[in-house]
Amino acid sequence: MQTVSRRNLLIGATLLGASAAIPRAWAQGPSGPFKLDPLPYAPSKNEPHIDAQTMELHFDKHHRAYLNNLNAALSQNAEIAKMPLHEVLANLNKAPESIRTAIRNNGGGHANHTMFWQIMGGSGGEPSGELKAAIDRDLGGFQKFQTDFNTAGERQFGSGWVFVTVDQAGKLAIVPKPNQDTPLMDGQRVLMGNDVWEHAYYLKYENRRPEYLKAWWNVLDWEKIGQRYAAAKAGTLTV
Repeated sequence: MQTVSRRNLLIGATLLGASAAIPRAWAQGPSGPFKLDPLPYAPSKNEPHIDAQTMELHFDKHHRAYLNNLNAALSQNAEIAKMPLHEVLANLNKAPESIRTAIRNNGGGHANHTMFWQIMGGSGGEPSGELKAAIDRDLGGFQKFQTDFNTAGERQFGSGWVFVTVDQAGKLAIVPKPNQDTPLMDGQRVLMGNDVWEHAYYLKYENRRPEYLKAWWNVLDWEKIGQRYAAAKAGTLTV
């Protein structure tokens, strides 16, 4: 008889739980106004800090489910379906109550994950130029920024995100949000953010969220984040 390790049991249980928690919308979703862009790098690109299996599940199951459920909700309202995603999320109060929660959860999930994939796939390090100056000015320098950001992620109860917002003047702030909420819902713009839902890290880090938060900095692409910063100042950053 084969011996089943505790780790294999945990992984199996996690995968089973993830499958049960995700609506079947990921399998064959409705057409709609929003699309899932390909992952901009191989799922293994963030190894060893984020394992390829987690990336595959996170992108092709979780994110795809948010997208498909969003399109399903918007199929019930042609006017909202014509709006850009950041405007949809900034005007949730105008959505019919019957689909508002679905748009909030799944539109937020689609926006958050679209940003998330874009800022990773790099080699970490530190930012430079105007972005570094803004971090020094608004967040107390890079080391303090990392510490404060990670602390906000550790303290986020249950599922959620920790973001850095940026306004058109280039001012930065750390903002945690629960579930798939996003600063876009407050009319703000997101420079970067980290997903602290367990589906983002459990296969590798189990319940060790602080370890995941610390490792995540090694996969950031500061050139891409710098481009987002420039776009925010130019007024062209959306999600």
